[in-house]
Amino acid sequence: MDEMLLLRHGETEWSRDGRHTGLTDLPLTERGEEQARALAPLVKERAFDLVLVSPAQRARRTAELAGLTDYKVDPDLWEWDYGGYEGITTPEIRKTHPGWYLWRDGVIPGDAAHPGETAEQVAARADRVIARAKATPGTVALVAHGHFLRVLASRWLELPPQDGRLFKLDTGTYSRLGFEHAEPVITTWNAPVS
Repeated sequence: MDEMLLLRHGETEWSRDGRHTGLTDLPLTERGEEQARALAPLVKERAFDLVLVSPAQRARRTAELAGLTDYKVDPDLWEWDYGGYEGITTPEIRKTHPGWYLWRDGVIPGDAAHPGETAEQVAARADRVIARAKATPGTVALVAHGHFLRVLASRWLELPPQDGRLFKLDTGTYSRLGFEHAEPVITTWNAPVS
């Protein structure tokens, strides 16, 4: 693999409102669709040898509006399963769990559809995606979610998954992972399309 382009999906109602959106399948807002279309010139500049997209409609729609129509859906790219915190904001969680921080404290179990995941479980999925990408000659694109891509970046750098806390990632942005002297590096992070 030469380079991995990461696209975080465009805005949804819940991402706009700061609600934890793991497995809940929400559409893009109008602004989210604009963000996705803005990624198209960046995508047009390259030929991709592998494009993997989360099954979530917000990721698939972002890929399509950005011009990545020949993609494979990869369930490993789903967002972190927030369990009992699905759909809840950090300030709401902190009312019952003062000082709560996802990267340190994790999530509580939810219902059968949202059992919750540990950072290590998310990292295991990220490691599988990285292995698949590294086995691909050329350029790879991933379209996925904020916390998942932050864990993926930390694993790319061979850091613990909790170090994803260091990599803020906004909706509708792109990042690039690559190599310097055969060592994994971040070449671009959380870049808006100008």
